[in-house]
Amino acid sequence: MFNPTREQVREFFTEAWRKHQAQGVLTALETIAAGIVLEHPEYHPLLSGPEAMTREFPPEHGQSNPFLHLSLHLAVEEQLSIDQPPGIRAAFETLRRTRGGHHNAMHDTIECLGETMFKAMRNHTSPDGISYLNSVRRRAGMPPAAD
Repeated sequence: MFNPTREQVREFFTEAWRKHQAQGVLTALETIAAGIVLEHPEYHPLLSGPEAMTREFPPEHGQSNPFLHLSLHLAVEEQLSIDQPPGIRAAFETLRRTRGGHHNAMHDTIECLGETMFKAMRNHTSPDGISYLNSVRRRAGMPPAAD
């Protein structure tokens, strides 16, 4: 998906989850998305319920937006599959070993990606791939990547 709307993101995850539960045929991307949802049982009721398309998640209520969280998971999975930015896969694998598993490493990487995206939005710039990679590398106990 390229620059999907809020509704398209919500529809994608709810439909992938519905298909998974019904043991239907999923696209490759839906299969990845359903796997991510399986790792988040706290989101299952929302994704299966009627309020998935309309519920708000204001930051002042202290609850993160599940669709944003799932989307960041999906983004990192894609980055790892193509090693973009270059070196992210090796940094993630080191982080996975030091953090005790894929899901813990994923959440650390998502925090790094979220910070990178926030800085880019705040500064009206493109995301800085080297800064993002180095953030993941720092969490993994690795030296910074060369520019």
